[in-house]
Amino acid sequence: MTHHYEEPVYMISVVAKILDIHPQTLRQYERENLISPSRSDGRIRMYSQCDIDKIKMILRLTRELGVNLAGVDIALRLKEQIDKMEQEIANLRYDLNKAERSHGVSPDKSLVTKKSIYEMIIFEDE
Repeated sequence: MTHHYEEPVYMISVVAKILDIHPQTLRQYERENLISPSRSDGRIRMYSQCDIDKIKMILRLTRELGVNLAGVDIALRLKEQIDKMEQEIANLRYDLNKAERSHGVSPDKSLVTKKSIYEMIIFEDE
Protein backbone atom coordinates (compact mmCIF):
# COMPACT_ATOMS: atom_id res chain seq x y z
CA MET A 1 0.00 0.00 0.00
CA THR A 2 1.42 3.38 -0.98
CA HIS A 3 0.65 6.69 0.64
CA HIS A 4 0.77 10.23 -0.60
CA TYR A 5 3.98 12.09 0.34
CA GLU A 6 2.12 14.47 2.65
CA GLU A 7 -0.36 11.95 4.06
CA PRO A 8 0.09 11.54 7.84
CA VAL A 9 0.41 7.81 8.47
CA TYR A 10 3.24 7.31 11.01
CA MET A 11 2.87 7.52 14.78
CA ILE A 12 5.58 9.17 16.86
CA SER A 13 6.97 5.83 18.07
CA VAL A 14 7.39 4.59 14.49
CA VAL A 15 9.12 7.80 13.38
CA ALA A 16 11.42 7.70 16.41
CA LYS A 17 12.36 4.11 15.55
CA ILE A 18 12.86 4.87 11.84
CA LEU A 19 15.16 7.81 12.62
CA ASP A 20 16.78 6.24 15.68
CA ILE A 21 15.91 9.16 17.95
CA HIS A 22 13.95 9.54 21.17
CA PRO A 23 10.28 10.55 20.85
CA GLN A 24 11.05 13.44 23.20
CA THR A 25 13.34 14.87 20.50
CA LEU A 26 10.37 14.97 18.13
CA ARG A 27 8.28 16.68 20.77
CA GLN A 28 11.03 19.25 21.26
CA TYR A 29 11.17 19.95 17.52
CA GLU A 30 7.43 20.50 17.62
CA ARG A 31 7.71 22.87 20.62
CA GLU A 32 10.36 24.82 18.70
CA ASN A 33 7.94 25.03 15.72
CA LEU A 34 10.40 23.22 13.46
CA ILE A 35 7.82 20.56 12.59
CA SER A 36 4.04 20.45 12.75
CA PRO A 37 2.76 16.88 12.69
CA SER A 38 -0.92 16.29 12.10
CA ARG A 39 -3.15 15.09 14.90
CA SER A 40 -5.65 12.25 14.80
CA ASP A 41 -9.10 12.54 16.34
CA GLY A 42 -7.60 11.13 19.53
CA ARG A 43 -4.88 13.86 19.46
CA ILE A 44 -2.17 11.35 18.48
CA ARG A 45 0.70 12.86 16.51
CA MET A 46 0.78 11.55 12.96
CA TYR A 47 3.74 12.13 10.63
CA SER A 48 3.94 12.05 6.85
CA GLN A 49 6.92 11.10 4.70
CA CYS A 50 7.34 14.84 4.09
CA ASP A 51 7.62 15.35 7.88
CA ILE A 52 10.17 12.54 8.13
CA ASP A 53 12.29 14.09 5.36
CA LYS A 54 12.18 17.45 7.14
CA ILE A 55 13.25 15.79 10.40
CA LYS A 56 16.13 14.11 8.55
CA MET A 57 17.25 17.54 7.37
CA ILE A 58 17.03 18.88 10.93
CA LEU A 59 19.12 15.96 12.17
CA ARG A 60 21.72 16.52 9.44
CA LEU A 61 21.98 20.20 10.30
CA THR A 62 22.31 19.59 14.03
CA ARG A 63 24.43 16.43 14.03
CA GLU A 64 26.69 16.83 11.01
CA LEU A 65 26.97 20.61 10.78
CA GLY A 66 26.59 21.55 14.43
CA VAL A 67 23.79 24.03 13.81
CA ASN A 68 21.69 24.93 16.86
CA LEU A 69 17.88 24.87 16.72
CA ALA A 70 17.64 28.63 16.16
CA GLY A 71 19.94 28.25 13.16
CA VAL A 72 17.90 25.29 11.94
CA ASP A 73 14.77 27.45 12.10
CA ILE A 74 16.45 30.12 9.96
CA ALA A 75 17.74 27.53 7.48
CA LEU A 76 14.29 25.94 7.14
CA ARG A 77 12.62 29.31 6.58
CA LEU A 78 15.20 30.23 3.94
CA LYS A 79 14.72 26.87 2.23
CA GLU A 80 10.96 27.45 2.19
CA GLN A 81 11.43 30.89 0.61
CA ILE A 82 13.82 29.47 -1.99
CA ASP A 83 11.37 26.68 -2.83
CA LYS A 84 8.56 29.24 -3.30
CA MET A 85 10.76 31.43 -5.49
CA GLU A 86 11.87 28.46 -7.60
CA GLN A 87 8.22 27.50 -8.10
CA GLU A 88 7.38 31.08 -9.05
CA ILE A 89 10.26 31.16 -11.55
CA ALA A 90 9.10 27.85 -13.04
CA ASN A 91 5.55 29.23 -13.38
CA LEU A 92 6.83 32.42 -15.02
CA ARG A 93 8.97 30.43 -17.45
CA TYR A 94 5.97 28.27 -18.31
CA ASP A 95 3.80 31.36 -18.89
CA LEU A 96 6.53 32.97 -21.01
CA ASN A 97 6.96 29.88 -23.17
CA LYS A 98 3.21 29.59 -23.55
CA ALA A 99 2.93 33.24 -24.56
CA GLU A 100 5.78 32.91 -27.04
CA ARG A 101 4.15 29.88 -28.65
CA SER A 102 0.61 31.20 -28.83
CA HIS A 103 0.88 34.96 -29.21
CA GLY A 104 4.12 35.35 -31.07
CA VAL A 105 4.18 37.05 -34.42
CA SER A 106 5.66 35.01 -37.21
CA PRO A 107 8.91 36.42 -38.64
CA ASP A 108 7.36 37.07 -42.08
CA LYS A 109 4.66 39.28 -40.52
CA SER A 110 6.79 41.17 -38.06
CA LEU A 111 7.67 44.81 -38.58
CA VAL A 112 11.34 45.54 -38.37
CA THR A 113 12.64 49.05 -38.64
CA LYS A 114 16.18 49.81 -39.62
CA LYS A 115 18.12 53.00 -39.34
CA SER A 116 19.20 54.52 -42.57
CA ILE A 117 22.70 53.65 -43.65
CA TYR A 118 23.04 57.02 -45.35
CA GLU A 119 24.34 60.11 -43.71
CA MET A 120 23.70 63.60 -44.90
CA ILE A 121 26.66 65.83 -45.27
CA ILE A 122 26.10 69.51 -45.91
CA PHE A 123 28.89 71.56 -47.52
CA GLU A 124 28.91 75.27 -47.14
CA ASP A 125 29.93 77.45 -50.07
CA GLU A 126 32.65 79.84 -49.28
